[in-house]
Amino acid sequence: MKLPLILASSSPFRQSILNKLNLPFSSFSPDIDESQLEGEPPSELVARLSIEKAKAAQLHYKEGLVIGSDQVAIFNDKILGKPHNKENAIAQLSAFSGHKVTFLTGLTLYQLSTGASLTSVVPFSVYFRKLTEQQISNYCDAEQPYQCAGSFKSEGLGICLFEKLEGEDPNTLIGLPLIELTKMLAHFGIDVLAEQHVSK
Repeated sequence: MKLPLILASSSPFRQSILNKLNLPFSSFSPDIDESQLEGEPPSELVARLSIEKAKAAQLHYKEGLVIGSDQVAIFNDKILGKPHNKENAIAQLSAFSGHKVTFLTGLTLYQLSTGASLTSVVPFSVYFRKLTEQQISNYCDAEQPYQCAGSFKSEGLGICLFEKLEGEDPNTLIGLPLIELTKMLAHFGIDVLAEQHVSK
C-alpha cells in the first residue's frame, strides 16, 4: 500500500473486523475524552469522537491513513450506557424486549501528512424478540455483558436476543462498518481487492 494503515482503537473486535480486509495495519489506543457535549445529538457525538480518535494518531505516527470509529446505542432517543452489573443489565434487556435499538457508528479516515479526511455516520438497528425474565437472566449469566452498552454482545450469544437485524453492513453492529470504510479507502486511492495481488 502507498500509505500505512492505522487503526485508532485497542478493541479486539474492531481489530478482528479490520483483519477481514486482509491488509496490514498497526493500532494504538487513542486517549481522548469521550464525554457528550451539552445539547450534542448522538450522530454529531460519534462523528466528532471518530475524528478526535483518528487525529490522536498524530502523537504516535508521522504518516499513514488512520481509521477512527466511535459508536453509541440509542433507545427511546436516549444514549444507552454500560450496565456494570446484572441488575442493570436485566433492566435494560427487559425494556428492549419486543422493541428496536439503533446503533450509530461514526467512521473517519484521516491522512496524517495532508490532514485530508472523510467522516460518515452509519446506522444499524436490532429488533429484540419478546424475551422472558428467565431468558434474560440466563443470557446475563452466560455472557456477563456488563461492560457492553445495551447489555449484550452481538458477536456472541447476544444474537439469540434478536428478532431481526436492519442495516447495510452487519460489521457496523460490532463497531467498524467495512463497506463504508472500503469506499473511503478507494477515495484515497486504495483498492482493497487490488491490494490482495500486491501482498501475494
